[in-house]
Amino acid sequence: MRYKSSEYMHWAKTNPRPKYNLATSGVGYFPIRELPFDYTRLEIHGDNSYGYGPLKRAIAERAGVDPACVVTSEGTSMANYLAMATLLDAGDEVLIERPAYGLLVDSAQFTGATVSRFDRTAESGWAVDPAAVERALTPRTRLIVVTNLHNPSSVLTGNEVLGQVAELARGVGAHLLVDEVYLDAVYENTPRSAFRVADNVVVSSSLTKVYGVSGLRCGWVLAQPDLAQAMWRLNDLFAATPSHPGELISVAAMAHLPQLRDRARRIVDADRASLGEFLDGEPRIRAVRTEFGTTAFLKPERGDCEALVARLRAEFETSVVPGRFFEMPDHFRIGMGVDHEMFAEGLRRISRALAG
Repeated sequence: MRYKSSEYMHWAKTNPRPKYNLATSGVGYFPIRELPFDYTRLEIHGDNSYGYGPLKRAIAERAGVDPACVVTSEGTSMANYLAMATLLDAGDEVLIERPAYGLLVDSAQFTGATVSRFDRTAESGWAVDPAAVERALTPRTRLIVVTNLHNPSSVLTGNEVLGQVAELARGVGAHLLVDEVYLDAVYENTPRSAFRVADNVVVSSSLTKVYGVSGLRCGWVLAQPDLAQAMWRLNDLFAATPSHPGELISVAAMAHLPQLRDRARRIVDADRASLGEFLDGEPRIRAVRTEFGTTAFLKPERGDCEALVARLRAEFETSVVPGRFFEMPDHFRIGMGVDHEMFAEGLRRISRALAG
């Protein structure tokens, strides 16, 4: 028997954490004691037939949609799997961006679908090119998958472009799935969710990356009501009854998102400034720069990137995410928003490793 798994998640969970951990994917943890909440109200059990009503309503209000469009889930990864498993049958084709967050590809393959790809290139600033999507579409395509902000680069795709991709999907009878878990890291003039761009768009998100409350596992899918109901029914197989204490605290978190986001933003902004200074003064590294997001995708100009990543860990107590997990072994990903002093020192150690 061949067991199915995710190489990236196994690496993330089992790799020892070094002193300078730049392999993060979200902001640092928000101290639960700072969340305004009366913990005497916690209960073990609550009414949750197909979603806890107050949480569904809070998510719906935030997104500007009907609560019937909301499917709650255990984080964004489960949201993505629910969407894929509902929309895809074995033998269907799913078209996924490249480079892509590895778990998206792993989940799509687990459904039994055939995975095909369209490329986002560094030369184009990692932009989504509708023409590249169109060239990769076939009559068997049933789902297109993109991340926005892009994981790993943090590049933003505007809703006009996503609308074009949704129309291309409609032309072959497909849906567009947009993973928006990093979108709220656009701190000023945050774009509206792509869910309202077209009726064949499905969106996934959670509080896990931008808000520092990943332990709540508060994720969701936005889908048209009939599709949302199908996802709820499928989820009966996996998580029939969520953790009610987590739901109660998630409702409180939803009521105080600006407080959670502002705390993380201060660290992210400081880290981004340090990253800009690092890139200005480090000619041996190339990167597409963005104004927002918690991740950056870096490429050494010369040498073996995999060897550099290993050397960073072994000799400089510094961890980054190897680019092989995004099918780009000549790159590596770093994360911002946890600890500014650690981040700045990690960048200095990357320069020392590059210097040999």
